[in-house]
Amino acid sequence: MNLNLATAATLADYTTARPGEQRLGEHLLLPQGNSLTGILSQARTDGARYVLLGVPEDIGPRANCGRGGSDAGWDAFLAQFLNLQSNDYIEGSDILLLGALMVADLQDSAQDLDPQHPAELEQLRALTAELDSRLTPVIRAIVSAGLEPIVIGGGHNNAFPLLCGASLALDRPLAAVNLDPHADFRAAEGRHSGNGFAYAWRHGALNWYRVIGLHEQKNNAAALSQMRQLGIHHISFQQIWTRRHIALSQVLDETLAELEIQSRPLGIELDMDAIESMPSSAECRVGVPMNDACHVIYRLAQYRDSRYLHLCEGAPRCHPSGEIAGRRSVGQALSELVLSYLAGRANPLP
Repeated sequence: MNLNLATAATLADYTTARPGEQRLGEHLLLPQGNSLTGILSQARTDGARYVLLGVPEDIGPRANCGRGGSDAGWDAFLAQFLNLQSNDYIEGSDILLLGALMVADLQDSAQDLDPQHPAELEQLRALTAELDSRLTPVIRAIVSAGLEPIVIGGGHNNAFPLLCGASLALDRPLAAVNLDPHADFRAAEGRHSGNGFAYAWRHGALNWYRVIGLHEQKNNAAALSQMRQLGIHHISFQQIWTRRHIALSQVLDETLAELEIQSRPLGIELDMDAIESMPSSAECRVGVPMNDACHVIYRLAQYRDSRYLHLCEGAPRCHPSGEIAGRRSVGQALSELVLSYLAGRANPLP
C-alpha cells in the first residue's frame, strides 16, 4: 500500500479539544480495513466524498536544483486544519483522513545528495521517479472508488503521478488548471518538480492545460515555445495583477467555459510559491494575493467534473522568521485553500 495510515492517535496528536466546541479533527473519517480498496470502499459506504493524503517529500524540488522544505507541508496543514471548527458550513464527516505516502526511505536516501554534482542530481531524479511509482496507484485507487483526492505537501513533481493515476482510473486524459508562476513544462530530462506536466502530456494523461499567473520571466524560452506548439494557453501574472489587462474573474469565466465545451475531467493544481511571500520552495515576494488564490480554487472547484485538488511546495522552514512561524503560515494557507475547494464543491455551477 505504501501508506502510513492515519489512526485515532494521529487525530489526538494534532487536535486540541475544547469544552462545548467540535473540531474538524473530531469528525473526520479514519481508515477501516486491511487493503486500500477495502478502506476506500468502507469510507464511501460511511459517506466519504473526499480523501486527504499527504506527500511529505522534498526530493522533487531538490531534483530541480531548488530548495527543500516541502516535506513539512503536510504536518503544518494537519496542525491547523484539524483544529478548525466543525459547524454548519463544513462538518467534516464526508472527509477521509487517509494518511501519508510512505516516503521516509526515499527522503533518507536523498538527504545527503547534492544537486550541484551531476551524478547525485541523477540519483535525486531517479528517486523522484520511484516516488511517481508509489503515488500513481494510490491516486488510481482513490479515483476508481469515486472519491476525490486532496493531496497536500511535497513538490510539483507529484502532478505527474496524480494525473497518471486519475487518468488510469477514468480511462481518459485529464485537463489541468495550474495557478503557478512556473508552467513546470521543462524538458523531459529526468523527473523533477519542473517537468511534471510535460511528462503527463507525453504519457497521454493530460491533453488540456492552462496556467494562470505564469511569471513572464520565470519560464525558459524552450518551454514556452513547446507549449505554444502544443496549443497550451497561459495567462501571465503581469497581465492580471501588474498591467491589469484582464480581470481574474474574466480569466476564470473563460477557463470554465472552455472546460465545459468538451466536459473534461479536471485536476486543480496550485503551487504555493504562486502566493505572495508564502514560505515555499521558490518563494515569490511579488505574487498572487492569498484571497485571490482562494477564489481561484473556489471557482474551479465549482466545475462539476473536478476530480482532485493538489496543493504543493509549501515549505515552512523557508519562512524568514523560522520554522515555527512557517508552520503556522503554511498550515493556515493550506487549510484556507482546502476550505475553498470544499465550498466550491458544495456549490457547483448549474
